[in-house]
Amino acid sequence: MLIYGYERIKDALQKHADSRKAIDMWYANASAAHWKNLSEVRAFWPTADAVGTCTVFNVKGNKYRLITTIDYGEQIISINELLTHAEYNKDKWKRHC
Repeated sequence: MLIYGYERIKDALQKHADSRKAIDMWYANASAAHWKNLSEVRAFWPTADAVGTCTVFNVKGNKYRLITTIDYGEQIISINELLTHAEYNKDKWKRHC
C-alpha cells in the first residue's frame, strides 16, 4: 500500500518518542500489504477498528491510536493523526472521519 501523511505525525513522534518503533513497524508492514478490506487489515493488526470512514490502529499496547483513512481500491493509506489514548478519548479526531 502507498502511505501518505507520515509528515503529519512527526511532531507526535517527537513528543512521544516511545511510539516510534511501533509506528515504524506498522509503516513497514502496512507498506508491504495489499489489503482488500477491514478483515484483511485485522489479520495483520487484530485491534484495528473502523470508525466512520477511518481505520484506527491501536499502537504500542493501546497506548497510542493511529488514525488513518484507507482506500482499498487505490491501495492508499492516508495517515491523519497519532494520538495518545487520552487525546483519542476527547473525540476531536473524528473530524477526519
